[in-house]
Amino acid sequence: MASRPVWEGHLRLSLVACPVRLFKATGEGDAVHFHLLHRQTLNRVKQQYRDPEDGVVERRDMVKGYEIERDRYVVVEDEELKRLKVESTKVIDIERFVDRGEIDRLYWEDPYYLVPSGKPAQEPFAVIREAMTGEDKVALGRLVMSQRERVVAIETRGRGMLLTRLRSHDEVQDDDEFFDAIPDVTISPKMVEIAKQIIAQQHGSFDPAEFRDRYEEAVRALIEAKADGAKLVIRPQQPEESNVVDLMEALRRSLKAPKTQAREGEATKRGAADDKPAAKQTAKAPPTPRRGGKDASRTARRRVAG
Repeated sequence: MASRPVWEGHLRLSLVACPVRLFKATGEGDAVHFHLLHRQTLNRVKQQYRDPEDGVVERRDMVKGYEIERDRYVVVEDEELKRLKVESTKVIDIERFVDRGEIDRLYWEDPYYLVPSGKPAQEPFAVIREAMTGEDKVALGRLVMSQRERVVAIETRGRGMLLTRLRSHDEVQDDDEFFDAIPDVTISPKMVEIAKQIIAQQHGSFDPAEFRDRYEEAVRALIEAKADGAKLVIRPQQPEESNVVDLMEALRRSLKAPKTQAREGEATKRGAADDKPAAKQTAKAPPTPRRGGKDASRTARRRVAG
């Protein structure tokens, strides 16, 4: 497999158990990552931990501490944490099955692919998978990851399973805290009817490939233009003019507007050319003699950063 497992252990349903491995189902893709540089030298800067009394502290001299009161800590060693093993450290024990609709979307967090580990695991894994298939049920269990025991939801997915970490009850905020302050308003049934027509007009299918990160594309265009020595021309985005003075008029105009990208998917694709900043090429400078040493490296870095 392309990636490394983030966890290895056993999946158990009552007395049936099998070795399994867990892989991340999502990632950052080809995201742009920046390094922090010193503006004058363009050298990468390093982060250091400092003790207010003794200065720089090496990583090997650091320990974990829990603050029990101001400036008083309980020190906990890594070896002590390793000895605090619970069963879910190496075993996902299926505790119950629930209807998928019972789990609020707020609780769903990170997805992982769950696969059998080794040939002996294939048969019991397949038995559990086939028993769950078609039941529209989600298995709940527990798993220790990153020094925390989390409740996980397990579903069948193709020839494998999908395991999703669930947030704890303490991590989910009550929506009443935010929604109770929204006042009741009297609305026109006609407005609602027009809004429903707009929703029907914009109905379409979900294709994740159509939803690009346009900001990421603009950042890449900026980087490529500066690396090539080009002058980047960024067109300011002009706000759309509107003479709409009331909500009803806005709804009526929306209903008469052309089909949106959700219906046809064409606007999204055309946007690739429109949203990408135009890079105006300038005449490239003649090549300079290559110099060795640190000065040459700094000169090259300054040219790219310019």
